[in-house]
Amino acid sequence: MASSNFIDHVRIYCRSGNGGPGAVSFRREKHVPKGGPDGGNGGRGGNIILRGNTQLWTLLHLRYRKHVTADNGEGGSGQRSSGADGKDIYLDVPLGTIARSEETGEVLVEVTEEGQEIVLLAGGRGGLGNENFKTSTKQTPRYAQPGEEGIEQLCILELKLLADVGLVGFPNAGKSTLLSVVSAAKPEIADYPFTTLVPNLGVVAYRDHKSFVMADIPGIIEGASEGKGLGLRFLRHIERNSILLFLVPADADDIKKEYEILLAELKKFNPELLDKNRILAISKSDMLDEELIEEIKQDLPTDIDTLFISSVIQSGLQELKDKIWVLINS
Repeated sequence: MASSNFIDHVRIYCRSGNGGPGAVSFRREKHVPKGGPDGGNGGRGGNIILRGNTQLWTLLHLRYRKHVTADNGEGGSGQRSSGADGKDIYLDVPLGTIARSEETGEVLVEVTEEGQEIVLLAGGRGGLGNENFKTSTKQTPRYAQPGEEGIEQLCILELKLLADVGLVGFPNAGKSTLLSVVSAAKPEIADYPFTTLVPNLGVVAYRDHKSFVMADIPGIIEGASEGKGLGLRFLRHIERNSILLFLVPADADDIKKEYEILLAELKKFNPELLDKNRILAISKSDMLDEELIEEIKQDLPTDIDTLFISSVIQSGLQELKDKIWVLINS
């Protein structure tokens, strides 16, 4: 997933179609005196609809689509003929996309399933023709309803990746390496900070042909909630994860302190993130011997499950996957 192609935020001006006006018409046929009103109804304006599509991973295809305008409904006509409805516009989006009003910030719709279709902006209703207004005392109504106007709105589309597990850690904690080992994902890996510039997804194979999805976001640094680094911008991608997997490298100066810094940054971003199940994995543990591991265990947080793993020698990874699977299904 190239950084230039990962777009998770777009702004689009949307307008649904106006409803068509109802018709004022009277039946005029030979040998049919006083035929009465027969004006048909106007057609509905076109809707703007979001549709979930698992083949999409970003909002890149909508990046340069600044205006989306649906067709208006056609007006009714005589002989009780209704006007045609305006053509609906479908916007395919990746799963996990939300749409919000730019003006109020209100979340309008949320797409989470393949093929799910949700009306973002409804088209205006068509007006009723004069045939609908005849009564025993008013047999020749000479009026009809105009169609309702469509809705205009500046909409923000945001992508929040759907994954079972979200990786959280400082730059160079080994998140990308772990994802590349347990899945087929190929994130960029290098020995300098912020090699991960955009989120990456990987499908992790488990026992008996089962699987779960893991998401890696750019590393978080202390002060991310104040705008430092890259991680804060992408933290929304772990808001929907069932489990947060914290990675702290074994060569960290203070593992417990690093974990607490990460936890504090998540709390400042969204306190609800702390309600999720959490696992702490000590990465790069191939550098440790048994004696050192036992010594480090004495200073680890006691309110979270901890494991020692190594992506390089693939140590502890099956135990990690087992623990993740239990929590996903708990």
